[in-house]
Amino acid sequence: MTDLKLLSLDNDDLTILSAHMQDAVFKPGDVDYAARAGIFSVSVNRFVWEKAKRKDKSFERRRAVLTMKRVQAVRSIGFDRTDKEQVLSLLALNFRQRGDGPEGTLELVCAAGATIALDVECIEVQLADVGGAWETTSLPNHSEA
Repeated sequence: MTDLKLLSLDNDDLTILSAHMQDAVFKPGDVDYAARAGIFSVSVNRFVWEKAKRKDKSFERRRAVLTMKRVQAVRSIGFDRTDKEQVLSLLALNFRQRGDGPEGTLELVCAAGATIALDVECIEVQLADVGGAWETTSLPNHSEA
């Protein structure tokens, strides 16, 4: 399979990108925010949903980087940012527009009530697979929600 590379510039694009990021896992230590440049990035282990429809019981994860540009501020709730080894599971990317312009809040909604909120000038999100793939037998389960 070829590496996935996606760019989101509006809410419709973000919905597609969010679907590919569902159940990606990462640690607070994998998060980087370059405030001067306005760039927020997180390295994740992405569950490869596009291959999960197969009948066999093996699935795949890939190393990927999610990058948000034009970020003005970052807030988080529901987890300890100093615990660099805590594992967070991403459920969705949501955008809440503020006013009539393109600015708003981009949320990385994670399991167990954890959220990272980014104040952004506009939606500019990139997803790129950057590493090899590995097999997993674990299919993400949302039944306990």
